[in-house]
Amino acid sequence: MPFRIALSGIDAASTDLEVTGHNIANASTVGFKQSRAEFADIYANSIQDVSATTAGRGVRVVRVAQQFSQGGIDFTSNNLDLAINGEGFFIMADAAGNTSYTRAGAFGSDRDGYVVNHAGDRLQVFSPIAGTDNFNTGSTADLQLPSLSGPPSPTSSVVASLNLNATESVPGVAFSPTNAASYNHSTSTTIYDSLGSAHTQTMYYRKAAPNSWEAYTSIDGSIVPLTAAVAGPPAVPAVEAVEINFDNSGAIVPSSGDINATGEVTLTPHPVAGAADITLNFNYSSSTQFGGTFDVNDLSQDGFSSGRLSGIDIDATGVVFARFTNGQSTALGKVAMARFSNPQGMRQLGDTSWAETFTSGDPSVGEAGTSSFGLMQSGALESSNVDIAEQLVNLITAQRNFQANAQVITTADTITQTIINLR
Repeated sequence: MPFRIALSGIDAASTDLEVTGHNIANASTVGFKQSRAEFADIYANSIQDVSATTAGRGVRVVRVAQQFSQGGIDFTSNNLDLAINGEGFFIMADAAGNTSYTRAGAFGSDRDGYVVNHAGDRLQVFSPIAGTDNFNTGSTADLQLPSLSGPPSPTSSVVASLNLNATESVPGVAFSPTNAASYNHSTSTTIYDSLGSAHTQTMYYRKAAPNSWEAYTSIDGSIVPLTAAVAGPPAVPAVEAVEINFDNSGAIVPSSGDINATGEVTLTPHPVAGAADITLNFNYSSSTQFGGTFDVNDLSQDGFSSGRLSGIDIDATGVVFARFTNGQSTALGKVAMARFSNPQGMRQLGDTSWAETFTSGDPSVGEAGTSSFGLMQSGALESSNVDIAEQLVNLITAQRNFQANAQVITTADTITQTIINLR
């Protein structure tokens, strides 16, 4: 019997060595979680209570338990790398739709733009709800990076928030865009037609009278009138200047001059070869006339050209933003997370991935930063939670246990030989 007891001890020590060696081998594996061998003693079952008179029957390995403590965070230069600080797993799906869970966030994109890990499994996200800032948390989808931002959008609205200098004098010559003495101030911006082509829009401001200004607008050097000429006698000429009036406190006067009740004015559609006419609506409602310098507080327009993907940003709550070369950005989704009531019950799949089991319980799917889910760090990876110093001590302990059980076998063998040699 001592042989069997010692043999069980040797088997247990061997398992302990295997577990410790596995931990040490994966000390640099991203998202790896160390294991711990757990043991229990063995006693023979009998109707009679022999616990006080019978030695045990050895030891057995009851389980190899995963230790899901937090690993360190190492920063990288890849924005698609993700680390979880706290509870939760990334949700991955393979081509067949099978789901797995991982803490290894070393992600990249495949030829179709899907965000995948080294095994080709796709990262799952909550899809954005069109027209809102919310996400559909009822289901998950593959995260795919677009190569283009979509079709261009022509400029239709320009917001011009200016301060026109009330102390300026009326120019003494007729307006001409080529004569700087014929206007008081000018400013430019870039606008876009329906094909996404850029055009230079220049605005000239000329004082007409106290508290009254004229605004001229040109596109690529061609003045855009306020109203189109009407054919037939008598001909109505196009009005090139937009009249803007201010009160004695410097605020714009709506419903006066060419400005409507909301402080806006619309110019005549400007033809562009091959594209739709550009129709511009100017919003001057925030413009002022104070006795200070000419200031451009805001000059923005709503058009943009087509663009290509230039970068990806992921915030701490897992929202994935795509940035494009045309200055646009859009939310592609929100990284979905899962957690389990008993993560130690999950089945190891290899490749630092796990699958749910009956013992682990069903996954709770949610968002980073909510409930018990941790936060995400973009451009970082969670390192292994293996403590090398601790594992080396475990290695020595397992070695001593192995040697001690081997010594039991040697001693039992000596006793047996002594008995056999009795005459």
